[in-house]
Amino acid sequence: MSESRPLLSVVAPFYHSTETIQEFYRRLKAVTARLEPEMGHELVFVDDGSRDGTLEMLREIAAADRAVRVLALSRNFGHQVAITAGIDAAAGDAVVVIDDDLQDPPEVILEMLGKWREGYRVVYGVRTKRKGESAFKVASAKLFYRLLGRLSETPIPLDTGDFRLMDRQVVDVLKAMREENRYVRGMVAWVGFRQYGLPYERDARFAGETHYPLGRMLDLALNGILSFSRKPLELSTRLGMLATVVAFVAGIYIIVNKFVHPDTQVAGWASVLVAVLFMGGVQLISVGVLGAYVGRVFYETKRRPLYVIAEEIGTPREVE
Repeated sequence: MSESRPLLSVVAPFYHSTETIQEFYRRLKAVTARLEPEMGHELVFVDDGSRDGTLEMLREIAAADRAVRVLALSRNFGHQVAITAGIDAAAGDAVVVIDDDLQDPPEVILEMLGKWREGYRVVYGVRTKRKGESAFKVASAKLFYRLLGRLSETPIPLDTGDFRLMDRQVVDVLKAMREENRYVRGMVAWVGFRQYGLPYERDARFAGETHYPLGRMLDLALNGILSFSRKPLELSTRLGMLATVVAFVAGIYIIVNKFVHPDTQVAGWASVLVAVLFMGGVQLISVGVLGAYVGRVFYETKRRPLYVIAEEIGTPREVE
């Protein structure tokens, strides 16, 4: 924490959010009004290439509130990159990441600040209930978090999203991590420091539809697994070893059977076909897993910027 007036930065990504912006901003300002007098605040809103009226609405809010900064990205770079852009721009001693759909109640930020003042460097929200979500989504989310927990070499808290508070020390380390394929909640877990899981009840969406359908959720899950685990590679190796052992045992059986029962013809095509299909499947799975990792290396070597800012509205707090 700086020796001067401490600053809270709230980072929020927006994409086609015209139905939620005003209510989200109203509740967020109600929270900042309850901050201690000695704490300042800034709101860093990131428009992730929206094609509706989202940017215009954010522009109006920024014109009326000097605490609001808007970063307009040149196109849709994705949720995790939009969060990264906001974190990079945030000047606060404490930085909170929150989505605009109001599923994560802004009022919880005050509880996070309380834990931060106790000395925790990261305070992440732990979802005890998920209102307004289907049984399939709740079950699949729980399954993913537990699968990632088993596979990941970095302990990643269960039932958490990107809703969290981070100390400036953590943010500075996070800003130095420029990998292309980003899984921010896992990266924060990797950074370490003293962290606290704050339980809260997740609300239903205030309005609109989710921008994370099943396909994008699967992509995010795969990204999380590949970013923090080598076990898929180890699994493909073990499958290959298993296939080799099975083939060796089958070969021994065929040879012994030929000597013991020389007049018996080995039943042929079905077993051969099964063996070939099994080996082919193992090989394709192994090549696919290896290709996923090689593809990630390919993207990382390009060293392109993670995002492009087309327009920045508002004055950075460090300039003020």
